[in-house]
This record gives sequence, C-alpha cells and structure tokens, in this order.
Amino acid sequence: MAEATLIVASQADGGARVAISGRWTLAAIADDAAALAERLAAQARPETAWDGLGIEALDSAGAMLLWRAWGRRLPALLLLRPDHLQVFERIAKADRLPQPGSAPTSPFAWLMATGALALTVRRQTADFVVLIGSIALDLLRLLRAPGELPRREISANLYKGGVRAMPVTALVGFLIGVVLSYLSALQLRQFGADIFIVNILGMGIVRELGPVLVAVLVAGRSGSAMTAQLGVMRVTEEIDALATMGVSRSLRLVLPKVVALAIAMPLLVLWTTAIALVGGMVAANIQLDIGFGFFLHTLPRAVPVANLYIGLAKGFVFGIFIALVACHFGLRVRPNTESLSANTTASVVTAITVVILLDAVFAIFTREIGLPRL
Repeated sequence: MAEATLIVASQADGGARVAISGRWTLAAIADDAAALAERLAAQARPETAWDGLGIEALDSAGAMLLWRAWGRRLPALLLLRPDHLQVFERIAKADRLPQPGSAPTSPFAWLMATGALALTVRRQTADFVVLIGSIALDLLRLLRAPGELPRREISANLYKGGVRAMPVTALVGFLIGVVLSYLSALQLRQFGADIFIVNILGMGIVRELGPVLVAVLVAGRSGSAMTAQLGVMRVTEEIDALATMGVSRSLRLVLPKVVALAIAMPLLVLWTTAIALVGGMVAANIQLDIGFGFFLHTLPRAVPVANLYIGLAKGFVFGIFIALVACHFGLRVRPNTESLSANTTASVVTAITVVILLDAVFAIFTREIGLPRL
C-alpha cells in the first residue's frame, strides 16, 4: 500500500511544484500527520503549483489536512481528478456555513427570530386547541355510546398516575409540613403568638402548598412519563398503526390520561394535605408544645372548609391541564430520540409553568372566599 508522499520540485520562474501522491486516508497518514502538515505549510505560497493527479485514495481526513494547509481555500494552481475535486468542493461549501454562536449576518436577525418564535407559539396553540377539541368530541361520542368508554386504560392510568404517586407525595408533604412548622415557630415564639401556627399551617397547606406541591410532583413524575410513552409510540409508529386500524388516538390514548389525572389529583391533594398537616402538627408539638388535640380542635375554626374545596378544585383543574400538556408534547414527537428528549423536557417545564399561572388565576378569583372571620 503506497503511503502519502510529497515531492517538491523547483521551477524556472522561482516557484515550486508540489506533487502529491499515494494514499491520503486516515489509516495511511495517522502516524505522519504532524510531519505532513509541517511540510505542506512550508510550501503553502500563492505561486506554488499543486499536482494531485497521483493521489490514489482520498478520504475526509486527508482532504482536511490539505485544506487546512492551503489556508482553507483551493490554490490557484491545482491539478486534481474530478472525483477528488468534488471532495474539496463539499468541504469548501461546509466551511462557508455560519458557525453556531456567530454574529448574525443581517441587522434584522432579531426580528426574524421573534417572528419564528411567534410562529412556533401559534402552531403550539393551534395544536393544543385541536387536542382539546378532539377530547370534547370524544366526550360527546361517549354520551351517545357509553360502552366505548376506555375503562381499562383509565384504570391503568389512575393506578400509575395516582396510586403509585402516593408514597413520594406523602414523604414530600410530611417534610414540607415539618419545615414550614419549624420556620413559623421560630418567628411566632418571639411575639408570643404560638397558637397562630395552626392558622399559618392550615391556610398555607390546605389552600396553596398542598395543591401546588402535588401538581409539581405529578407534572415531573406522571406528566413526563405520559409524554415519553406517547413519544415512544410515535417513534415506533404505533400511533400510525392505530390510525390505520381506524382507532381514535384521542379516545384511546389521550382521554384516559386526562380523566385519570382529573380523578387522581384531587385525591392526591387531600392525601398530601393531610400528611403535611400531620408533619406540621408533630413539629408544632415538639417546638411549641402544642398538643395534638388542641391542633385538631382549632384547625376547623382557623381554616374554613371553603379552603379545602378550593384546594380540591385546584387539583382537578391542575390534573386536566397537566395531562393535556403531556399528551400535546407527546404527540408532537418526531421519529428520533433527540425530539423525544426535547419534548419530554418541554412538557415538564410547560406543565409546571401552566400550574403556576392557573394558581395565580385561582388566587385572583377566590381572594374573597374562605377567609377566616375575625
């Protein structure tokens, strides 16, 4: 096998003629790449004539070695076989592409980026509205034919999204209750207002922390799992197979997840709220010596029952939107792994953002409801 060789000959006009021959491939030049690069750089002058007709084989590694020695452009005096010349033309074309992070070439690049973002938001919103419309049509269809209700799918999603989330929500809820009670006790003790810890824990956990905490956990746990499940089905073309068989993807894949989380979320909110209150009650007993009986007796008076209804309503709405967002991004996955990971991440971030926005809306519209009477 002929190795990569470089023969330099002087010409009468004072220039040089460089004959390139042999095999300019990665296997042939791996050991002598540094030496070849130095010899090529020493001859890289505008008046040098390059003769590459003797090249037996050329791959991207050898072509890049020559391309860099030539100053990232083809020499003016160059002889090459047509197939080898095409290799350098492809390298030249790729080398002219803008590099990531380079400065925008147009002064209106920011406007184009804004327009692209607006179009993306428009497409996302349109697809989300179409998804909601499909769910509404499925509900109307089930009113006419209740026997088509996907009971097994709803039951499976209820178990995976609700029952299996109980341990982690209980653990986090208990710890949040302990931490909130401990921090509140440090402040209340300074003013002799120990008994008001019941008000702080009750209102904070029942009305706000319970629903939002559960929603964030479910969005990160169950929402990402739903997006990944639909994304994998998209990659393996299972969703296309359902469409080919005439099976409604929204009825069999989306509706069960929405219904399951709409049922499971209020129950998880009730469960997590109770565990968080137990954690707060234990911490209050240790820090402020407030008895369990006094805590349980004072809690209904400090926290009107309307706050519990508000918390359950939040759980119901949060569950619907978490499932819709998860299914929306799952159905947008393209048949590649990069799209799957990107849409799963976007699903979790969007779901948590939607939960916070909905919680703000609830806070505005229920600001006069559930406040304790003085």
